[in-house]
Formats: sequence, C-alpha cells, structure tokens
Amino acid sequence: MFSPSVILRPALTLRRGFFYRVAGKRLLDIAACLALAPFVLPIIALAWLAARLQGGPAFFAQERVGQGGATFRCYKLRTMVPDAEARLARLCARDPRLAAEWRTYQKLRDDPRVTPLGRLLRRTSLDELPQLWNVLRGDMSLVGPRPFTIEQESLYRAAGGSHYYSLRPGLTGPWQVSARGKTTFAERVRFDRAYSAALSPRTDLRLLLRTVRVVLRANGH
Repeated sequence: MFSPSVILRPALTLRRGFFYRVAGKRLLDIAACLALAPFVLPIIALAWLAARLQGGPAFFAQERVGQGGATFRCYKLRTMVPDAEARLARLCARDPRLAAEWRTYQKLRDDPRVTPLGRLLRRTSLDELPQLWNVLRGDMSLVGPRPFTIEQESLYRAAGGSHYYSLRPGLTGPWQVSARGKTTFAERVRFDRAYSAALSPRTDLRLLLRTVRVVLRANGH
C-alpha cells in the first residue's frame, strides 16, 4: 500500500497556491468536463441501456456532503440491487464478520448487493462517469476528498475530518489510486487530509494520470 507521502509531495503554502485553490482548479474542472463530454456521453448511454435491460433504474443518486457542509445529489450508474440500503442492514445484523468489515472499511469487498453488470461497471470505474455532471455543476471537482454520505458525517467529524469541508469533493483522489478498496476508513481520512495540504496543479495532474492508469487496468473498487 502506498502512503500519502508517496503520492503527495510536500505542500505548497496556502498563499502560493491561493489562485489555484480558489479559481484555477475550477477552471480546470470545467475545461476537462467539456473536453471529455463527446467521449463520455456515448459510454454513459450504452451503460444506461445495459442497466435498463436488466430492469430497474439505470442511475443512482444519493445525498452527499460537499464543500462547506452543503449537501448535493451525487450521481452514479446503478451497480447494486434497488433495496441495497435495507439489505445492508439485514446483512450486518445476520453476519458479524460483514458488520465488522463495514465498520472498518465503510464498504464490503465482496458485496453481495452488487449486480453482475455492476461488478463490471465498478471494475472499470464506468459507474463514476455521471459524476462529471456534478463536477460541471460545481458540486464536485475532478480531484479531491471523496464525498461522504450524511450518515457518515459523524464518523468523519470524529476522525478530525474538517479538511473535507474546505474543498469540493473529488471524482478521484489519493486513496482511490493507491490501494483503492483495501484502505481502511482511517487510512482514507489520512490520505484525504494529506491531499488537502498538498493541493497544487502538479498534485492534481499526478493523481489524474494515476487514475487513468487504474481505469485502464480495470482495477477499480
């Protein structure tokens, strides 16, 4: 597993990185979304059609916490059964091992709620593509701390996660391109805290390039 220091080089001071933090990063997000749109939209359309053929809604929207504590609807291609949240509660109540795994990682490595198509979408990270709409709207950034759910907010506060409120949450970030699904909740918080301190154009470019490598290797989730 990589440590934050491997991915993130020493931080620029907030004063030196002020322009990128308040304006440059947003301009990069908008330009990248517009450039990617002609390539991404056909992929989303095909994934949407495949999901619809399996039955149920193709898109999944969930309230997440963003910059300044504001909430927004985060969009993804649906990868789980429609009643995923209710099933999670039943699974954890029935299986102490799964309950412990959820408490440690805030995810399940072999999640039985994921559909066959969903596994493919997750492995290739295609399920995340609708979040480019969130980036274009200004809810999210291409790179940043991962957006968390309202239910998880108390966990992040207890872990000293104040840095999550200072930036737009990201489509990708440091822990997503390192050990991905193997990182614990505490490790993800440390990765995201290090990213917030090291924010710079060079850091974002490095993480975007690593993200492309992860996607091409179909090494998601």
